[in-house]
Amino acid sequence: MSTTFQLDTSTSRANPTPAPMKRLTVPKIRQRKTDGESGEPLVMLTAYTARQAQLLDAHCDLLLVGDSLGQVIYGLPSTIPVTLEMMANHAAAVVRGSFHSVVVVDMPFGSYEQSPQQAFESATFLLKQSGAAAVKLEGGEAMAETVAFLNRRGIPVMGHVGLTPQAVNVLGGYAARGRSDTEADKIVSDAKALDEAGAFAIVVEGVIEPIAIAVTRTVSAPTIGIGASAQCDGQVLVTDDMLGMFERVPRFVKKYGNIAETIEQTARTYAEEVRARSFPGEEQTYQPKS
Repeated sequence: MSTTFQLDTSTSRANPTPAPMKRLTVPKIRQRKTDGESGEPLVMLTAYTARQAQLLDAHCDLLLVGDSLGQVIYGLPSTIPVTLEMMANHAAAVVRGSFHSVVVVDMPFGSYEQSPQQAFESATFLLKQSGAAAVKLEGGEAMAETVAFLNRRGIPVMGHVGLTPQAVNVLGGYAARGRSDTEADKIVSDAKALDEAGAFAIVVEGVIEPIAIAVTRTVSAPTIGIGASAQCDGQVLVTDDMLGMFERVPRFVKKYGNIAETIEQTARTYAEEVRARSFPGEEQTYQPKS
């Protein structure tokens, strides 16, 4: 038995409660692909809060505390301004709200590119502060040495190739990658370099489908697609996009709900009742005892 933090949904507060620790592990994720073949696809979604993690946990193999929280939570124009402290705080909340999924936390822009030593210090900070199981970083061959350095020091790393949002200023936008032979070859070689360096899984984002399939067939680590192919070894989406929190989303997103409309309608009804003085009613107020 181990103690984990679970939300008490009757109070919306986190309380330490004894619970059997059934959390998946990084080796278990890696073992889902053997001899180039994967079984049941891996399911990954982003999570930024304890309550969100609690709702998603039972249905996912991995929860990604993505630096997409810069746009989704903080309203920033890109992921570039996101800090280590932001990532650590949200990752800690997600760990507290889950007990099944492997929690992976993004390393933000500027926290790992300078050197393997810088990456180690940043990753150590994130894992110590949050309790997450692994970090994710962007980049291919240029980051292979860093991935190997972290691996040798006990820090599991998830790679990320193709469209890399932290490099948006270099890429010039969020268009799909791999349309030229040169770029396609580089994406495959980037994935191979990360695989050989010991990445336990590799996100393949925003690439034309044949390249995603080629990467998946080339590397031994599971691939997790986003805007890639159903033939990848797993899939990930930004949860808020998938739930319909935003009107405009990338073309590769399927909206499985329309939570934004539900919230707006609920807020409208609340506002109408407040202005009509029909809320709070007798059920929501304290009356003198007779």
